[in-house]
Amino acid sequence: MSIAEGVVAELVGACAGGGTLTAWALYLGLSPVLVGVLGALPFAAQVLQIPSAWLTRMHGNRRTALLAIGASRQLPLVLVALPWIGLSIDAQRALLLAVAGTGSLLSVAGNNAWTSWMGELVPDRIRGRYFGRRTAFCAVGSTLGALGAGLALDHARPAGAVLSLLALASCAFGAVTCLLLSRQHEPKVHLVPPTFADAARPWTDLSARRALLFHVVWSAAGGVAAFYPIYMIANLRMGFVRMALYNGAIAAARMLTSPLWGRAVDRVGARPVLVACCFGLSLSPVLWLFAREGLLWPLALDAVLCGTLLAGQSLGSFSLPLNLSSRHGRPFQLAAFACAGGVATGLASALNGAAAKVLPEMVGLMGRTVVSAQILFLAAGMLRLAAAGLALRIVEPGSRPMQALGRLALDGALRTGRRRGPALGAGCAPALAQRSSAA
Repeated sequence: MSIAEGVVAELVGACAGGGTLTAWALYLGLSPVLVGVLGALPFAAQVLQIPSAWLTRMHGNRRTALLAIGASRQLPLVLVALPWIGLSIDAQRALLLAVAGTGSLLSVAGNNAWTSWMGELVPDRIRGRYFGRRTAFCAVGSTLGALGAGLALDHARPAGAVLSLLALASCAFGAVTCLLLSRQHEPKVHLVPPTFADAARPWTDLSARRALLFHVVWSAAGGVAAFYPIYMIANLRMGFVRMALYNGAIAAARMLTSPLWGRAVDRVGARPVLVACCFGLSLSPVLWLFAREGLLWPLALDAVLCGTLLAGQSLGSFSLPLNLSSRHGRPFQLAAFACAGGVATGLASALNGAAAKVLPEMVGLMGRTVVSAQILFLAAGMLRLAAAGLALRIVEPGSRPMQALGRLALDGALRTGRRRGPALGAGCAPALAQRSSAA
């Protein structure tokens, strides 16, 4: 039931966020600063994580998740009528930002409760494998949703009508997710009133602080790189379909590799997986230096690299706060991670919008001419590299050294080779017999 809900939730995201939100920004003519604010809203809303964790502890995971997620996924109903109600362009922009901001606030409470709920529902010993499989199925929904929304945005006219229909579809899919959530079980737990000591523990424990510092730097890197969708449309002239194909390729790579990363998280822990994936992802912005209009093959390589490594990074980031927390302290541990990461991403995204106006449009770099957005992408890569170094300092109970992840990968490759070996030998046996007879 949770896997089905995750797949439909990806359709909600395709119709209300990502490329569709970029299309709303272009349709209403938002300035770069407002685009930065729009991108920062989901992350700035994370400051409410601590009150959300308090609500979760007071009223229970399932109840809080159902109410908050249900409300957030029906908010796009306001946007359905936006192109037709005759408001001024400034009022329409303000309404879009208000809907995005309110939805972000409700999502904060819902996601905190949902993650705590799933942390109790899924046993520790199979958490990585289960969510690896769930991520793989969700990648299918993400790919289909992004392609469908991209085709509609690129080819259907008028743009206002298409955006209105996508907002309506988002609400319909959101209603389905609420129905699926309502049919899921919640383990019986005794609700203990929260204390200030519970809320402060993630900030006072040394292991949690090291993990939080890593998460802040990694999240800031994501905020600095917030202009990828705009860069694809405005600079590379990719269109929404090709942007959806790029995102679909990332989703396909995640679908294939998520179960493998999930088993790795269960076997060696979240920390080694995070270190390996963060170091690899720091190379991604370099590929964007070579992409330009009419030369998009570097993005194909980037999609494979990012899809493979983001699968491990997201599973590791999901598992780490769960592994560092107890059952009663889990909502506050998750809140601390989301709050710190959200504030870092929001501030970086807002500063990114301001930097885009200050930086020169064209800059010479290593004999090439690059635009300001590519400079920001490189800055994001440096922050990713710094985050990978900080991940080495994380202390996770039960995790194994980095060498264990390498041995696990080598053992998997050798097992694959042994499985193929007999088949290859059997196929070659008749030919070898014929050669021997001829000799």
